[in-house]
Amino acid sequence: MGEVRTGGEAALSGVTAELDAALRHAAAQAPGSAAFAELLDSLHVHVGAGKLIRPRLVELGWRLATADPVPPSGRAAVDRLGAAFELLHTALLVHDDVIDRDVLRRGQPAVHASARHRLEARGVPAADATHAGVAVALIAGDVLLTQAFRLAATCAADTARAAEAAAVVFDAAAVTAAGELEDVLLGLSRHTGEEPDPDRILAMQRLKTAHYTVGAPLRAGALLAGADPDLARAMGEAGADLGAAYQVIDDVLGVFGDPGETGKSADGDLREGKATVLTAHGRRIPAVRALLDAGPATPADIEAARRALEAAGAREHALDVAAELTVRARERIAALPLDETVRAEFADACHAVLTRRS
Repeated sequence: MGEVRTGGEAALSGVTAELDAALRHAAAQAPGSAAFAELLDSLHVHVGAGKLIRPRLVELGWRLATADPVPPSGRAAVDRLGAAFELLHTALLVHDDVIDRDVLRRGQPAVHASARHRLEARGVPAADATHAGVAVALIAGDVLLTQAFRLAATCAADTARAAEAAAVVFDAAAVTAAGELEDVLLGLSRHTGEEPDPDRILAMQRLKTAHYTVGAPLRAGALLAGADPDLARAMGEAGADLGAAYQVIDDVLGVFGDPGETGKSADGDLREGKATVLTAHGRRIPAVRALLDAGPATPADIEAARRALEAAGAREHALDVAAELTVRARERIAALPLDETVRAEFADACHAVLTRRS
């Protein structure tokens, strides 16, 4: 999301330690399985490899609620809750790569693709290796989910506050599942003749990404700090607007971004026919709709679709939508009884979303 301030990278070292410990804890539960230990070890390249946006936002939620830095007495709880969100995020990415048939994640082979390559190298037939790779990714994602829930449920010595914060993590997983289902079905619209509605697309993105990426971490961090539940909920709603803007920008980068900066393919969304604010705007033009419905497969097809979306003003429209969402998020925060300094930090986060390149 950009430079959400958390007191420096040293503040994130506790999150990283929690993530490493969680993977070791999971592996230790099955000491008789060398394959399981190998799988958990391979996940280190994915867990915590991003910008740790969600742990940063947990801490921002604490500061928005208290107007104070996290005290030493609260550091371990904030780190553990932040790590829970990061594990949830990684689990969702592992599963999402299977659903979207993406083979690249953060510049590395996706879990299912990496497992497939290893099995093929050992002589497993391609079809069986592909199926097994999917199975490995599903198992890996499930393990990461269970560890996310374990950390969330035990994030603080104050069991009441831990329970409130953990409930947000649990609910975020369910909300994201609903959004993922909507995304899968919307992606089939080119075959069903049903034209994706822009409002439904935005609603899907709030469910699938905005809630757990921004809204839930802000809300959970505030609850962990002891904030009034209504205030924490309002902060979460502002965060969801910002998270929706984040996803719209992500969709723009998914078509027009530089894979060297984003760490993922710029062809996948077009190839899979994903329904986004970007493509919904372009589909208003019959020629663009025909290109997208044809299911671009070759590099030339994908480049033609990309140029057509650009000419249709789809990129500019999507950026405008993202800007409107960030304005609404800032207005929501401005209406809350929060310290001016932390409001400014939220404004910085809004700016970082709109200017992100990866």
